[in-house]
Formats: sequence, C-alpha cells, structure tokens
Amino acid sequence: MEYLGIDFSCALGSLRQGKIPEKDCLLPLISKLLGYCIVAASTTVKLPQILKILKNGSVRGLSVVAFELEVVGYTIALAYCLHQGLPFSAYGELAFLLVQAIILVAIIYYYSQPLGVTTWIRALLYCAVAPTILAGQIDPILFEALYASQHAIFLFARIPQIWANFSNKSTGQLSFLTCFMNFAGSIVRVFTSLQEKAPRSVVMGSAIGIATNGTILSQILLYRNARATEEKKKK
Repeated sequence: MEYLGIDFSCALGSLRQGKIPEKDCLLPLISKLLGYCIVAASTTVKLPQILKILKNGSVRGLSVVAFELEVVGYTIALAYCLHQGLPFSAYGELAFLLVQAIILVAIIYYYSQPLGVTTWIRALLYCAVAPTILAGQIDPILFEALYASQHAIFLFARIPQIWANFSNKSTGQLSFLTCFMNFAGSIVRVFTSLQEKAPRSVVMGSAIGIATNGTILSQILLYRNARATEEKKKK
C-alpha cells in the first residue's frame, strides 16, 4: 500500500500481526510523514511575519539585506534539489518558502520607500538570473559551487538580523511564530534528510538553520522579557 510515495505496507503488516513495526520499517515512514508535514506547514510559515508588517505598517528592526539573501538562498537550494531528483517530501517546502520570501521582500521594499539605486540593481539582477538557475541551465560544476555557497548565503542572511537585534536590544517587527516555525522546521529537516539519504550539504544547511534560527528565536524571547520587565518597573 503506497500513497504519495509513502509505503504503508510494512507498518500496517506488523500492526495487523499485533506487533510494533521494526525500526527499519518505522523510521522511513515517520521521515516521509514529517517531510510532508513540513511541506504543508511551509505554505503559511512566513504569513505571521507578513501580517505583522501589514498590521503595523512598519518594517522597524528588519534587515532588508537579510531577507534579500534569504530569497537568493531559497532559489539556489530549490534549483539544486530539483535537479538532483530528490523526492518532493525532502525539499517541497523550499518552493513555498521562496514564493513567500519574495512577497515579504516586496512588502519590505514598499514600507522602505524611497529605495536606493543599489536596491533596485539587486532586485533586477535577481530577476534576470533566477530563471536560469531554477531551470538548471548552468554548468554542473558552477551549480555545485552555487549550492555550496548557499550555506554561507543563509548564514550571512541571518547575521545582519542577529546583529541588528543585538544592537537595538529589540527584535522590532520580527514575528515569533515565523521564527519558531523556521527553527522547528530545521530540526525536523535534519532528521528527514538523513533518512532520505540526502547529500551531506543538504543536512549541513538544515544544521545551520537550527543554529541561526535558534539564535534569533532566543533574542525574541530575551528582549521581549527584558521589555516586559522594564514596563513593570515603570508601573
């Protein structure tokens, strides 16, 4: 019995016999289910951040460069997984995250008027190059180099935001729910990538996500608690 590439026959066979499925049978099944759960959750992961900006009409405390680099990283990662032929459950969330990240950057641009010339150049350059990368119409060696660089891109996408939070002692309009979902998704993706026997570089990317998203999440909690303490003292 197979559905959406998930083989249930092994687990169901064991359960019919009144036995607990073996580890070699259960772990791949859990991995597939978790993979599709991540894909499903990814359809709304950035929605809380988008709604928070729209509600407050402000992008205070948000690093534009950080969100731009995130778009670049998602583009490279999605293109690589597509052309590696990995199962959709192993990378599907990247497609939804990329679309939401582009919408988020557009909203940040809208609330950051007037935009500088360099910002427009970056946006136009992305629009010119991204279709070629997603279509895989580049040299295979260059493709591997780009994918290797996307770990650094995601790392440097988070560093400006982490530094801005630290400098301001505030996380501004950052959404706790979006950051938490990013952090939890990275943890689950490490497990599913190992089970799907994804390339080591894919696993490394998720591990970097755990570290950086975990740092931002801890900053949100830290500065939120500090602000709440200050407000109590004023009262």
